[in-house]
Amino acid sequence: MSIKHKFLQIGLSGLVLGLGSCTDLVEKFQGDLTANQINSSTSANTAALLTGVYNSVRTPFQDPQQVHALSEMTTDALMGPTRGPDWDDNGNWRQLHQHKWDANHIRVINTFNGMGGGIYAATDMLRFNPTPQQAAEARFIRAWCMYWLLDLYDQVPYREPGESVVQAAKVRKGLDALNYILSEITAVQANLPNGPAGLANKDAARVFLMKIYLNKGVYANRAAPTFAAEDMNKVISLADEIINSNKYQFAANYYDNFAPANTTIGKENIWTQENVGGVSPSANLRSRWVTYLHPNQNPTGNNGWVSLPDYYNKYEATDKRLGDAYKSAGGLPNPGNRINVGYLLGQQYNLTTDVPLKDRAGNALIFTKEVKIIETGANLEEPGIRPLKYPIDYANDGSRLIDNDYVYFRMPDVLLMKAEAILRGGTATNAGGYGNTALSLVNAIRTHPSRGASALPSINLDVLLDERGRELFLENYRRQDLIRFGKYLQPFYEKNYVSEPKYLLFPIPTQQMAVNENYSQNPGY
Repeated sequence: MSIKHKFLQIGLSGLVLGLGSCTDLVEKFQGDLTANQINSSTSANTAALLTGVYNSVRTPFQDPQQVHALSEMTTDALMGPTRGPDWDDNGNWRQLHQHKWDANHIRVINTFNGMGGGIYAATDMLRFNPTPQQAAEARFIRAWCMYWLLDLYDQVPYREPGESVVQAAKVRKGLDALNYILSEITAVQANLPNGPAGLANKDAARVFLMKIYLNKGVYANRAAPTFAAEDMNKVISLADEIINSNKYQFAANYYDNFAPANTTIGKENIWTQENVGGVSPSANLRSRWVTYLHPNQNPTGNNGWVSLPDYYNKYEATDKRLGDAYKSAGGLPNPGNRINVGYLLGQQYNLTTDVPLKDRAGNALIFTKEVKIIETGANLEEPGIRPLKYPIDYANDGSRLIDNDYVYFRMPDVLLMKAEAILRGGTATNAGGYGNTALSLVNAIRTHPSRGASALPSINLDVLLDERGRELFLENYRRQDLIRFGKYLQPFYEKNYVSEPKYLLFPIPTQQMAVNENYSQNPGY
């Protein structure tokens, strides 16, 4: 990997900003440092603190049980079926998928706390006189955590650098919070580095701003968002700045962007969380394959979550995003060229010998499309398509310190957001040879040899939403997309009813409400 951060366990990040933890309502900041303990004029010290800021957001985004679970499992893209006695977990996966969570749901609590930890770590670091670039990166990470709290909960706790944690955090809500986040990114952009992708950088700020402007109408009214032409034109202008930089190109293989070597071969990646194989502290990105694989596959898995048939069926049969027999350094020989990344469906094989695999009861291990949210039949292990976004890092899987960088922003998302802004009333432009229509932008992605899909004859918002689903599957944007397109509450698969409007937001966790009077519970909870 190109960036050799020393991943120090600084331990700056308290779990919450509201004086509560998930167990005892006492805020704990391990290793909280004072100004006297750090020579603020020494850039190495503040660099170490900045590494702590980056590390503070590893688990909330890379572990599939926080942002990922709330953003994907609550949609038509992902489900966590209960398989007899396995994967019940007090029903919390079913509750997410069927929109039945409350303010005591463990995933709702942990995600809120995880984002709060990132905000605290960045705010605390800023009191030690960082360089302008270091401060810009920390403020970017803080704004990113704030953005996700806004998106998921509509309320964002904050403190000023050095402010006592004994006092309850103040709270920004709705467009007030969004405008603050917007001002922060605008303020720090000039001091961010040009790259690489593993750092918060200028182009990452541009993509971040695109997401803010594209979703601005959502945060004003999630139930009935509107989209101002001025905001859509800002999305288009920012996209053109990124496109015209000529820094990004389609990868030779779609899955190069997520592979163990994606620092160098992920040509589409604009912003990532760097993981150095054998070095990086574990944030459980490895669970992006362990959670899905069967125990008799290599590496052994937990036979858990699945993609849904309707989502899978949105792809053409020839679309290479459906899966690939991916080759990577240190990988298994895969003599039968079996699909080992993408959507695993049908008979599964030993990727060393090509012998067909069996389940633990001796039946053929054949993953099927159809799956129930509670499996009760004789065959509990096979139902469900298994999605693997990140090619397995066999060389480092045993140590759990894998080399795949976690991907936040990619160039195709820029093109798709530009296409959407055009469809929502923005003024079309021609940049980078992708054409000046929403259709040409989308077809540039689909028809690239790394995707191999056919050109669409026409496009509208529904078609664009489907393409975002195909291109960005399991990249944590499905919930956000469905809300923006007005489809999040609609029935899907094992949720055969229209959800109550309250589920457009998650509740503020009960523990947070108990210790900070500045929160107000979201409507309906």
